Amino acid sequence: MIQFLLNQTLKTLDDVDPNTTVLNWLRGSEHRCGSKEGCASGDCGACTVVLGQVDGDKMRYDTANSCITLISQLDGKQLLTVEDLSEGDKLHPVQQAMVDCHASQCGFCTPGFVMSGFALQKNTRDPQHHEIEKHLAGNLCRCTGYRPIMQAMQQSSGEYADQFTCAEPQTVARLKSLQQPQVAELIKANRCLLPKTVQQLASVYQQHPHARLLAGGTDLALTITQQFQTLPLIIALHQVDELKMITVTDSHIRIGAMATLQACQDVIQPLLPAFAQMLDRFASTQIRNHATLAGNLANASPIGDGAPMLLALGASLELRCGEATRVLPLDEFFLSYRKTALQAGEFISAVLIEREAISPTFNAWKISKRMDDDISTVFGAFNLHVKDGIVGSAKLAFGGMAAIPARAKSAELALTGKPLNEQTIELTREALATDFQPLTDFRGSGAYRLKLAQNLLRRLMLQHGEPTHALEVQHYVN
Repeated sequence: MIQFLLNQTLKTLDDVDPNTTVLNWLRGSEHRCGSKEGCASGDCGACTVVLGQVDGDKMRYDTANSCITLISQLDGKQLLTVEDLSEGDKLHPVQQAMVDCHASQCGFCTPGFVMSGFALQKNTRDPQHHEIEKHLAGNLCRCTGYRPIMQAMQQSSGEYADQFTCAEPQTVARLKSLQQPQVAELIKANRCLLPKTVQQLASVYQQHPHARLLAGGTDLALTITQQFQTLPLIIALHQVDELKMITVTDSHIRIGAMATLQACQDVIQPLLPAFAQMLDRFASTQIRNHATLAGNLANASPIGDGAPMLLALGASLELRCGEATRVLPLDEFFLSYRKTALQAGEFISAVLIEREAISPTFNAWKISKRMDDDISTVFGAFNLHVKDGIVGSAKLAFGGMAAIPARAKSAELALTGKPLNEQTIELTREALATDFQPLTDFRGSGAYRLKLAQNLLRRLMLQHGEPTHALEVQHYVN
């Protein structure tokens, strides 16, 4: 049984298939048809809803793509849809601003924009143009050209108390009352277990090592919505608060397996600005609010954006199976396409980064067809320690170049002990060609990918190496 608030109405579900998406439950069982299905993959934002959860003694409101959010992920939270915002004939300020600015035409995408605008208003006061663009990057509109939508978002920002602000103490108290210490279960045809502690998770996963672990679910849910498969047994992790912790000490950064990309970005920004900047281009706000760095690693995609950066940083993984814990270097984790070193019943509990391994010149660059909300063609991450103009150590890692994300060992060797100049980079470019035989697919040919990766090395030299006036660089547009 799971429990959550639909606005202020308590919902108790014990007879829903855990493969059901929030969108299908809303439209089918609740007849709330404001949220639309445009893509069923979390790309268009027409299905955007807002999930509220307790953060200390306050409510935090995050957007979510209901088309790829599974019903079990509502447990212990508040679900808000576009139908909840107006009070009788009185529109919410975000809705009113959309009307005033003529920001809707066909209307299909409008509920999603309204919900994104609502979350923006809750989380940001007086947002700048770039902040609004970033927040709306996961919402697409084919009609308006976005200018009136941007105006509406600007108009609706500011200090005001709506019905949700007024009800916040009551909502916090009600959500806290829903918290239960035991493992919850949702079962109808298929089954979902919801542990509340790491100990419970380790135990149930040992008992059911064939189960699929559900973290943010932004990739796993596509198995249901795009591949039309059924997951017989799911273990949902979103209530294991211990796994959400991010700890920064003088020696390490420890990122819990359930820490969202948005939470990672907020903490990492002052420590690894290039890493945080790349997370801005990791899908959309709706995705970053729920996707996890550990989940990005565990699905072992060769084009995942997290792995190259963590490989270049020499990161390790803390793995747990039952009561046993081990630490595995990330460059030993990926075995082959979509296969990892995880053993039966073993899961990632944290990502570990040694702070002394971080170079002040750490860089990461993503090449994709779109700037926002797109998958990488090539992703390169570069962690060089340079002293007196000489590269003392180098870690170079790439995604999109092979069946697994990997370090470029020959290129690293070609750089180490040499000045970061044009001659060294030319030798490194040649060495890189021996590290990878890039794949060819609809995003680019193998030759194109290799040229991109080689040119990223030139970009690195231009940014941090010895000045040169004769170098010509072939540019590729993101």
